[in-house]
Amino acid sequence: MTATIGYAGNLTGQAVLITGGGTGIGAACAKALVADGAQVTISGRRMEVLEAAAASIAAHAQYGGAIHCVAGDVTDEASMAGMVEAALTPTGQLQGCIANAGGGGMLYDYSDMDLDEFMRVVQLNVIGTMLSIKHTLPHMKAAGGGSFIGMSSLAGFVTHPYMGAYPVSKAGIEAMIRNAADENGAHNVRFNAIRPGFVATELMEGIPRESDVFRSYVDNTPMNDVAQPNDVANLARFLLSPESRWITGQCIAVDGGHGLRRGPDFSSFLG
Repeated sequence: MTATIGYAGNLTGQAVLITGGGTGIGAACAKALVADGAQVTISGRRMEVLEAAAASIAAHAQYGGAIHCVAGDVTDEASMAGMVEAALTPTGQLQGCIANAGGGGMLYDYSDMDLDEFMRVVQLNVIGTMLSIKHTLPHMKAAGGGSFIGMSSLAGFVTHPYMGAYPVSKAGIEAMIRNAADENGAHNVRFNAIRPGFVATELMEGIPRESDVFRSYVDNTPMNDVAQPNDVANLARFLLSPESRWITGQCIAVDGGHGLRRGPDFSSFLG
């Protein structure tokens, strides 16, 4: 059961950019933030996906919150800069960013690793997060402070055999977040990462619920289930709000306790 949050307008007047905001966790975060009063700009590569998400999200807006869209690619620096400029439009400032855009790749044993695929995943997850920091940070400083959330993964903390660059890139995000937090505490800009486990999103539909892989997720999760996107969004809303003002440099798991055990067994997917 997903907990219901009673919003109080804690984010009223704040502007937030969410990359990868058109589906799954990103869209759930946007819904939670506009319900708490934020001016949220969601970005992604396909405007039609963003607009469809925004039409649904807008119905949840409270306390002056609103949803906006901008198409762009986090791996392209000029595009990233344009997304940030769009996020500044509603209020002239920027107080937060959720760097949610990212993804995995093909399954490989290291002896068969495809270099192009490895680099594609690193570019998307690590470079995409770095460019998000680079282009939002000056505006959060100018606003007198802010909160940046990187999207890590259970895979950044416990091994996920055969998942190639994905665990490496998520661990890289966590290292980046800790360093950025250390560098920017004096500017009142906080950096934290969220570490989801298995979340029931469109991205995870490729794992059949009757498969051994899905069972390995659930068997290694003390709470014996998988998360919903709102479970991650509720933490993101908290980390962007003044309620979390003394929390920075942390990588917080939303995984039902899965990180206490071991990662999933994907060996049956190798063929």
